[in-house]
Amino acid sequence: MNYWQIIKNAYSGYANYLWQEISMPQWHSYFYWLLGVSAFFLVLEWIKPWRKNQAKFRKDFWLDLFYMFFNFFLFSLIVFNAASDVVVVFFNDVLALIGITNLVAFEVMNWPVWAHLLLGFIVRDFVQWWTHRLLHRSAFLWEFHKVHHSVKEMGFAAHLRYHWMETIIYRTIEYIPLALIGIGLRDFFVIHIFTLVVGHFNHSNFKLNLGPLKYVFNNPQMHIWHHVKALPEDRSYGVNFGLTLSIWDYLFKTSYIPENGRDIELGFPGDENFPENFVGQAAHGFTRTSEDSSSHHH
Repeated sequence: MNYWQIIKNAYSGYANYLWQEISMPQWHSYFYWLLGVSAFFLVLEWIKPWRKNQAKFRKDFWLDLFYMFFNFFLFSLIVFNAASDVVVVFFNDVLALIGITNLVAFEVMNWPVWAHLLLGFIVRDFVQWWTHRLLHRSAFLWEFHKVHHSVKEMGFAAHLRYHWMETIIYRTIEYIPLALIGIGLRDFFVIHIFTLVVGHFNHSNFKLNLGPLKYVFNNPQMHIWHHVKALPEDRSYGVNFGLTLSIWDYLFKTSYIPENGRDIELGFPGDENFPENFVGQAAHGFTRTSEDSSSHHH
C-alpha cells in the first residue's frame, strides 16, 4: 500500500470519524468531552473567579475557543491525521528493514487496567515535561511556543492556544516511548481526557488549595508563574514546566512560586509586536527576522 493511498484513507477515515463524533455522541466522543469540560470550567470561573475584575469573556476568549477546536479537530482533519498515519507506516517500514517488527518492549496490556493507565500517563507526562523544556531552550522552537505565551489574561481556554507545530513536536517525541510500552487506544483516550481536565484547570481563573497535592499536580497558582512576563534572571529559560504533574519541577529544581501570582503581568518581552490574530500566529515561527533570533526570551 503506497503512502498516497494511506493519506487518502486517513482523510476519509478521519472525516467520517469526525462526523460520527458530532452526529452520534458516545461516551468516547472527544468533541462532547471537550465541550463538557470547557463548559464546566467556564461556569466555575464565573461563579468563583480568582481574579474578580477579569471580564466574563476575557481578552482573546473567542480566539482561544477557536484554537481549542482547531488544535483538537481541524488540524487533525487538515494535516495531522494523514501525516501521522504515513509516519507510523514509514517508521514501521524502516524498523522492519532492520529486522524489528514489533516495538512493544513491555507487555503492559496483561497488567491490570489501572496499572497500564498509570504507567502510560506518567511516561507520557515525563516525556512531555522534557519536550516543554525543549520548546523554551531551542530558539527555533521557542518562536512557535510564543503563541501559547502570548496569552495576556489567563483562563481555561488558554490551555489549547498553541501553535499547530507543537502538536507535531509533542506527538513525534512521545510516539516512540508510548509505542514501546504498547499503550492501547482506549488507554490513550482516558489519559487524554484526564490531561485535558487538568490542563483546563491549570489555566483557569480559579483558586483551589490542593494542600500537599500541589507537589504532585500542576495548578493555576503554580502555572500562572510559567506565564509571567518578567522571569528572574537566573531562570531566563522559564519555570514550572509541568503539564499535568508538578512533581518534575520539584524534582529537577525548576519550580518557582515566589508569592501570590494572581495579578502578575503575563506574556514575554516584545509581545506587544506579536501577531494578535490566528493567521498571523499560525504563520509565526516560519517568518523569523534577525532581530527575532537574537532576542531569545529575555
